[in-house]
Amino acid sequence: MERFVDVAPGVRLWVEDRGAPDAPALLLVMGALASGLGWPEELVESLAERHRVIRYDHRDTGRSTRSFDEQPYPLTALAEDGMRVLDALGVERAHLVGMSLGGMLVQLTVADRPERVLSATLIGTGALSSVPYERPDGTRLPAEELPGASPALLEMWSRPVEDHGPEAELERRVEHWRALGGDRIPFDASYAREQERRIIAHTGHHHAGTAHARADTSGMDRTEALAQTEVPTLVISAPAEPVYPPPHAHHIAQAVRGARLVEIPGMGHALPREVHAPLAAAILEHTGRTHRTERTDQARPGGRTAPGGADAASRTPRHT
Repeated sequence: MERFVDVAPGVRLWVEDRGAPDAPALLLVMGALASGLGWPEELVESLAERHRVIRYDHRDTGRSTRSFDEQPYPLTALAEDGMRVLDALGVERAHLVGMSLGGMLVQLTVADRPERVLSATLIGTGALSSVPYERPDGTRLPAEELPGASPALLEMWSRPVEDHGPEAELERRVEHWRALGGDRIPFDASYAREQERRIIAHTGHHHAGTAHARADTSGMDRTEALAQTEVPTLVISAPAEPVYPPPHAHHIAQAVRGARLVEIPGMGHALPREVHAPLAAAILEHTGRTHRTERTDQARPGGRTAPGGADAASRTPRHT
């Protein structure tokens, strides 16, 4: 079911809701400048077999309100938008799955609104933490010295945003996905092109947005809250990730209390067909684990042992 949700004065978001209404809710949070349709249909359908899956267009993307120039906002506002979407759908708590900027928005929610989060899954993102990364040999690397995006992507992002028509924009996006996908999984240009055609049709125009790149990024550090969280957290490790290359995923797993790490072979900063099944399996195992733990805790004398339903054993970091 599709609908529009008012999340702030003058701001309306496109929302899609599918799966059994009484199933545990799962909110998909996409990255910067990306429509909710960036979550591929096959992946969404797999998740909807066990969850009420909710995806949406951020402000200034897809069919949602485009008003950044008139109403500038900080990136932190996008995290609160997700909670307003859940409010509008009558959802008290949900599993949150975020990719790229979406992973940062999920971290903000884990830190600031933990009572709304059943579990968190973080994909292709960086930690909102200043905790140093501890290498396998025990030495430490300051968070600000972790590797940055690939030179090819930095060069692409440095180019001015110009409108050369719909077909040129389509091909620009395809080449962007080629660079984002990394070098492990063969790039399927026809699949990327099909995905972007759907998004352009959904949006109603081909124009590239820049709002999120211009939004205020201050006030996003959550070092202390993430180190103390009780929210069960899964970090997806992508060995071919070119935006947040290794060891960023391992750094997040160290910075977020009790986080588990699962590697998706060959994955980069994209969602090609090859990663749909293993990614869905990892997410569903994580959300299922959360519900199994909750049932176990509720069966014990005294009920649940901790917010988020995780006991001491399940909060022990596991790096695989």
